[in-house]
Amino acid sequence: MKPKVILIGGSAGAFNPILSVLKQLDKSINIPIVIILHRLKNTTSSFETILQQNTHYTVKEIEDKEEIKKGFLYSAPADYHLLLEDNMCFSLDASELINYSRPSIDVAFESFSMVLREKCFGILLSGSNHDGASGLKTMAENNGITIIQDCTEAEFPMMPKAAKTICNKHKELNTKNIINTLNNEFS
Repeated sequence: MKPKVILIGGSAGAFNPILSVLKQLDKSINIPIVIILHRLKNTTSSFETILQQNTHYTVKEIEDKEEIKKGFLYSAPADYHLLLEDNMCFSLDASELINYSRPSIDVAFESFSMVLREKCFGILLSGSNHDGASGLKTMAENNGITIIQDCTEAEFPMMPKAAKTICNKHKELNTKNIINTLNNEFS
């Protein structure tokens, strides 16, 4: 069964791999992509503008109660946890920090996985804490497709290493092979 969404989580060192993936993603692919990146709150960011310059998708920062649509690349807003509701709409939450972060990659991965089960495709990239490891494990347990960035390639390998430590079901791929996997799976 084909996934309904691609989720990409990361923190320190994840920005350049995200851009590489977007630049080399086959133009025929239009499955929704959701990026959960640890970002500074209360600062102006050109994150969405830079993403738009590197993809054929329409880039949009997520708004509460917005329906997820094909052809869009969504970014989780700073200082909000991201959840998916059963009606395929996003939900934003300002509850406490999880793993020192809001948005928490774990919260998003777990929420999407509980709604979509095996129809999730999750990628966990570079980062300097354990956020995302538990959520990616939940996704793998629900038979979603899960990938971690090659720990020897990741600028900050703590995130992918944490995911690898608690679950051995994830594929460990370098950026080039992540791109090839996405293009083979969805084009």
